[in-house]
Amino acid sequence: MNGEFGQRVRAALQARRMSIRAASRAMNYDHAFLSRVLAGKQLPSIELAESLDRLLDAGGEVVALAARLLDGETHTQPSVSVPTLDDFLPEGDPLSLLTVRSPRRVGVGEVLDLQKRVHGLRLADDVLAGGDLIGPALRELRKTVRLYRENTHTEEVGRALLVQIGELAQIAGWIASDAGRHEEAERIYRLGLSAAKQAEDHTLAGNLAGSLAYQMSNTGRTDEGLTLAQAALHDAGEDAPGKARALYWDRVAWAHTQAGGTENARAAMRALGEAGEALADGNETSADEPPAYLYWVDAGELQVMESRVYTELRRPLRAVPLLRDVLGKYDATHTREMALYLSWLAIALADANEPEEAAGVAERVIRIAADVASERTAERVRVVLARLQEYADVPEVAALLADHAA
Repeated sequence: MNGEFGQRVRAALQARRMSIRAASRAMNYDHAFLSRVLAGKQLPSIELAESLDRLLDAGGEVVALAARLLDGETHTQPSVSVPTLDDFLPEGDPLSLLTVRSPRRVGVGEVLDLQKRVHGLRLADDVLAGGDLIGPALRELRKTVRLYRENTHTEEVGRALLVQIGELAQIAGWIASDAGRHEEAERIYRLGLSAAKQAEDHTLAGNLAGSLAYQMSNTGRTDEGLTLAQAALHDAGEDAPGKARALYWDRVAWAHTQAGGTENARAAMRALGEAGEALADGNETSADEPPAYLYWVDAGELQVMESRVYTELRRPLRAVPLLRDVLGKYDATHTREMALYLSWLAIALADANEPEEAAGVAERVIRIAADVASERTAERVRVVLARLQEYADVPEVAALLADHAA
C-alpha cells in the first residue's frame, strides 16, 4: 500500500510534468523527505497528503490513500526504514577540496584561533540578536570554508577544520534563523551537517540537525521537523554525551508539540521525561567533558522547554509556575530570551483567563522586543497580540491593542 501511494502520486506528478523537486518546492517540503515518502521508505502524514491533494487537485483521493495506509487497512504492513541524517545532506559536496590548492599549509595554531573566534561568536549570541550578528557570522563562515578548501593541511588538521566549520555553521545558522533568513539558515545548517558527517563527529551532526529541525517545526514544516529531530536522536546513539542527548530529546519534544494532536502531545511529554533522564545520567556517569558548545544545556534550560511545551499544549496551570520560576532566575542581560519567555508567560496567563495580567506581561514583551533585532521576538509579539484579541473588551487589553495596533 505504501508503494501504491508513491506510485499513484508520482504518476499524477508526471501527468502534470512536475518533478518531485518542483513539488517539494511548491509545498515548502524538503526534497529528500518527499522522495523518501514516494519511494515507500517513510509513511506519509495526513498533512503531507492534504498538501499533495491540493497541489494535484486530486479531490481528496491522495488524502484517502494516506488515511487507508495510516489506518492499516491493508493485508501487508509497509516496510518503513528509520530516516537517517544522510537523507538531509546537501546535494553534491560543498566542501570538496580544490584540485589545485595554495601551497600554504594550515596548521594547528590557526585551528585553535578559529575555535576561539567561533566560541566568541557563540557567546555574543547570548546577548545580541540575529540582526546584529548576521554579517560577522556569514563572513567568518565563508572565510573558514575557503581556508579548508583552498589550502593544504594534514588529515588531522583537515578534520579539525571540518569540525570548526560544523560548529560555525550551527551558530551562523541559528543567527540567520533569528534574523528571519530561514532559507539561508537551512543552507548553512546543511553545509554544517555535511562537515560534521565528513569529520565523523556524530554529536555535532546531531546538534546541527536538531537546530534545523527546530527551525522547521517553527516555520510550519512540522512533519519534516519531527522526522529530522528523530533522525538526529537516532543517529547520535547512546554514546552521545548526556547533555547532547538531553538536547536531542528536547528538540523531539518540541517537534511533537508543534505537530499537534493528542498522540503527539503524549509523545512530547515522554520526550521531556527522556531529556531529564539523559541529563541526569550524563551528569552522574560521564567521565568526559561534553563539547564546549553545549555549555548552555542544563536543568534550567530543560525547564524552559517544559514550560513552553505546556504553554503550547494549553496547560496554563503547569506552564505559569514554571515560567515564573524560570524568569525569576534568568539573566536580564539576555534580553532576547527574556522577551521570548515573557511572551509564553503572556500566552499562558491568557489561557488561564487572566487577561489583565497577560496584558501587563505583553507590554513588557513589546518594550523589550523594540530594542532587539530579532525576527523571533517580533513574531512572538504578533502571536501574543493575536491571542489577546479574545479579550479585547477588557480595558487593560483594549488599551494595549490600541497602543500597538500597527
